[in-house]
Amino acid sequence: MRGNGRAAPAKGTGAVAAVRRRRTARTVVGATVAMLVTCALAAVTALLLPGGGAPGRNGGPVTAARPAAVAAPAADCTDPEASLRPSTADGPAVRRIKERGRLIAGVDQNSYRWGYRDPATGKLDGFDITLVRAIAKALLGDPDKVTFLTIPTNQRIAALKSGKVDIVARTMSISCDRIKEVAFSTAYFQAGQQLLAPKGSAVTGIDDGSLAGRRVCAAAGSTAEAELAKRAASAKVTTVPNQLDCLVRLQLGQVDAILTDNALGAGQAAQDPSVVLVGKPFTTEYYGVAMNRGAEDLVRRVNAVLDDYRAGGASSPWMQAYRQWLARADLGITAPPEPKYRD
Repeated sequence: MRGNGRAAPAKGTGAVAAVRRRRTARTVVGATVAMLVTCALAAVTALLLPGGGAPGRNGGPVTAARPAAVAAPAADCTDPEASLRPSTADGPAVRRIKERGRLIAGVDQNSYRWGYRDPATGKLDGFDITLVRAIAKALLGDPDKVTFLTIPTNQRIAALKSGKVDIVARTMSISCDRIKEVAFSTAYFQAGQQLLAPKGSAVTGIDDGSLAGRRVCAAAGSTAEAELAKRAASAKVTTVPNQLDCLVRLQLGQVDAILTDNALGAGQAAQDPSVVLVGKPFTTEYYGVAMNRGAEDLVRRVNAVLDDYRAGGASSPWMQAYRQWLARADLGITAPPEPKYRD
């Protein structure tokens, strides 16, 4: 990882060995296994820095100044994707980042094509990582002036509230519940919930009864977990800290299906060709960059970055990143989502 030292040693090698011992016909082979094992070893490391803190200017942990709270969203939330209008003005949150000289970003390292550690180079890469580097370049003039902290799905909001990170760019869907706790940029990607199952599985969709009595995995704190509670009450739900843990459980035969965003599911299907997305996406969700609710100047600044990132049509930085990382997933996306504003 650039700029923040070596990663802490990963644990859980016994679980990986079990994966190898109990390999079935569905288990990924060849280079796909190498990638999955590399990611699985890293998945249990919640934070890449020793001691779990982000580095300050003199090497110690950052003590984030807590910004004043802003008014809670209205109870009749109908348009959570509406964010604050872009601005390039520096406020307290942006100044803290500039004084530190680094952007601290909460990301994933286990989601192929989104935020993953390339086993060939050891570096983080993917669609979300590319976006974070664009934000760092706009704020600090250098895409490498960023410290990445890998954060489990269910710790994204906590990391922002504690001041451990400045932003979270981790396939995080904007929702009415979440905007009560954190602020979001405008949407930078559209996705939808969809099931992932082994090829030939009897699981065929969320609403056709095929999940009755089936074991379904979802990441804790994800929108998939909430959707299972609403739409598949007869399913036996297992929750895990990270999406990749669901894929490992599916390969071991411990669950029958995974519910996740179709964009993430397509990445998992690319890691393991023996699984496939089934049914159709049944929600519309938008990913946003999450920030502390009091950091309004940072929200506006990130929205300004996103305006530039989307601009340029087929040659925009957004489309270039999409073609590099996601076009092969055939998600039917031809352009970034249009921004919405509430002020």
